[in-house]
Amino acid sequence: MASATTIYDFKPLNMCLRGNARAQMTVIASGGALGSRNNHLPASPRPSGGGRAAPSLRRPHSTFVTWRESQLTPTPDAEKGEETPLSDYKGKVVLVVNTASKCGFTPQYAGLEALYKKITEKYPEDFTILGFPCNQFGGQEPGTDDDIQNFCQVNYGVTFPIMKKVDVNGDNADPLFKWLKEEMPGIMGLKRVKWNFEKFLIGRDGKVKGRWASTTKPESLEKDILKEIEAPKPSI
Repeated sequence: MASATTIYDFKPLNMCLRGNARAQMTVIASGGALGSRNNHLPASPRPSGGGRAAPSLRRPHSTFVTWRESQLTPTPDAEKGEETPLSDYKGKVVLVVNTASKCGFTPQYAGLEALYKKITEKYPEDFTILGFPCNQFGGQEPGTDDDIQNFCQVNYGVTFPIMKKVDVNGDNADPLFKWLKEEMPGIMGLKRVKWNFEKFLIGRDGKVKGRWASTTKPESLEKDILKEIEAPKPSI
């Protein structure tokens, strides 16, 4: 989406719950000038396998979100989702993570959930984590969207939004990740995600504030997240 000036120019599809509840959609924001902090990532080890296998159990109540570029015109319904302009969610701090269920870093789900609960207990309207499952690294996310949602809930009690499975690299990369990589490239300026569980922090002003490698534990990001939450709110 070359004409976009910020991530607010995107309109995701908010997938409705297959029940009485509605999906919770929170802001993704990016754009503007970049800081240099965390722009160079340490190399992430490629796990030899292991992790926890996704269960075959499927639940009827699942929430997923897909991202579409603003010029596309989807047909909203219970299966395809409801278009939601990200401009509706300006002003929040967001941590974006590409995830997988069979990775050596999969136990970071526990740390992400603990971080989410700790921060939202004090700032319930100011922060969220968005997990984007991806099967591009060693085929470590082979399940369906329902399988992934089940896995996160059953094994780690995840309550933050887990989105629809996406690509994060290549020609078919999700527009969000194309944007994030452009805004804050990785080590040596490479515009690619290296492995599962990389992390991008988006500030209230819609700009990328930091990027961390898979090896960075979620709990170590608390200080950076709180700094963004507690900073004076920008005029946006």
